[in-house]
Amino acid sequence: MSMLPRLWSAPGIKTMLLASLLALALPAHAETVLRVFIGGAAQRPDLFRTLADRYEASHPGIRIEIGSGAATSELQRKYLSVLLNAHDDSFDALMLDIVNPHQFAAAGWIAPLEPYLPAEKHRLLEDGLPIYQHTNLIKGQLYTLPAVTDAMFMYYRKDLLAKHGIAAPQTWQQLAAAARTITQAEQQAGLQGLSIQGAPIEGTVCSFLIPYWSQGKDILDSNGKLALDRPAALKALQLWQGLQQQNIIPRHVAEVKTADTVNTFKAGNAVFAINWGFAWGVFQNDKDSRVKGKVGMVRMPALADGQHATCLGGWQWAMSNYSRHKAQTADFLRYLASPESIRYITVQGALLPPYLSLYNDQEVLAVMPWLQEAKPALLAAKSRPLTPRYAQVSDVLRISTSAVLAGSLSSDEGLEDISRRLQRILR
Repeated sequence: MSMLPRLWSAPGIKTMLLASLLALALPAHAETVLRVFIGGAAQRPDLFRTLADRYEASHPGIRIEIGSGAATSELQRKYLSVLLNAHDDSFDALMLDIVNPHQFAAAGWIAPLEPYLPAEKHRLLEDGLPIYQHTNLIKGQLYTLPAVTDAMFMYYRKDLLAKHGIAAPQTWQQLAAAARTITQAEQQAGLQGLSIQGAPIEGTVCSFLIPYWSQGKDILDSNGKLALDRPAALKALQLWQGLQQQNIIPRHVAEVKTADTVNTFKAGNAVFAINWGFAWGVFQNDKDSRVKGKVGMVRMPALADGQHATCLGGWQWAMSNYSRHKAQTADFLRYLASPESIRYITVQGALLPPYLSLYNDQEVLAVMPWLQEAKPALLAAKSRPLTPRYAQVSDVLRISTSAVLAGSLSSDEGLEDISRRLQRILR
């Protein structure tokens, strides 16, 4: 007699065999992989990797993969634009420069977060910097959550200003006078009065806008239409040319990028420097910094009788419209944008937090005591033009401004170039 009938009738065997057959027929519970784009090293993917590890530990079945690429905002925008325009689903979540979500939302590349995160909109408006009401909400809907914030500040050598009895400048005229006095007295080879960004990069958009905004002017009106004030734009370009002619900013400024300004000031080769908030940690913490403990920070100087204005930066979390895991992605973004996660990034990376409550947090202030000085500048910071056509606007402002600084265009020619091209883009 065959053994099979006897085995089949044995106690428990039938159940075991059925369970085995079902296990073969049904797939095992699949792991959900969320892929996140975090740009280049300056966006600190290493710190966000730690947060991702913590999230994975408390969310079995979720695995986070972090991708990065391109060091600058403009290159990251171009890279992601190519992917998303092809409806590529390589990434579920994206870290975007604060000026990019309007373009990405208009193109249908990112999905609104509000259906998944209704409470986050209220918290963002209640505790976030006021500017986020314009940058994170698009047509009233929540599209992005803050990752880190940033703004441009005027750094200065506290030791040199104290040595020569000069107060931190409040106007560009005061800065020019202070730079001339100190550089002439110090007689240090290679000592610049002021280091700014002038290469055709995103930072040079801010180089144009800071003195333009100081005159109370904006590029766009409340309806998103072009509102360029030609006399104010000409005055902004002439400011930089005048400082060049006085040898306060170097003649080769049209080649200077963000990292160049950081390195020049860090090496002790500039009295003043305009750069983003992240530079403070570099000046204070890098082993090769020659200005450690000698750095002051002041809000951006104004034109005479003008306003103090600075350029808002920072990075936002967005969800790809082509993600196959929208609910899980939104939950992960909620975690990344939580006050606890933001506090970790702030303390570990010395990066400016997007929530106002953290500016009074003792743990944060122990690491970044200068936040109290930064807060007024951040509250008054302005965003670069928020428009779906920002990529083209950025190209116009940075390329034309750089050309003026290089001497290949006069201020008048630069103004005409900016005006003509913006009219074509924003008509």
